[in-house]
Amino acid sequence: MAKVTFTVKDGDVLDMFDENIRNLTSQLLDDTYRFFVKATPIRSGNARRNTTLDKQNKTIEADYPYAGRLNSGWSKQAPDGMVEPTIEYMRQSVSKRLKGRKKV
Repeated sequence: MAKVTFTVKDGDVLDMFDENIRNLTSQLLDDTYRFFVKATPIRSGNARRNTTLDKQNKTIEADYPYAGRLNSGWSKQAPDGMVEPTIEYMRQSVSKRLKGRKKV
């Protein structure tokens, strides 16, 4: 009779989950950045051009003098600003991604 032994180490499983989470986080960050830029009002293009993504620190930065005004609804193009709609986008995106994951 043949015998097959199979051992799963906790570290291997955690590494597998860590890699999946890193991939999801990276994808979410890229998608969120694109959403934020699209939510940014455009007149001359300066605001969108000066919005950057720092993947290492996982931050989106709107670096121009009137960023606060635009975010507070100053422009009719973005009456809710950019941050709150982006946060809502992230919530919905995470929820969709988690619902779409296969249960183990």
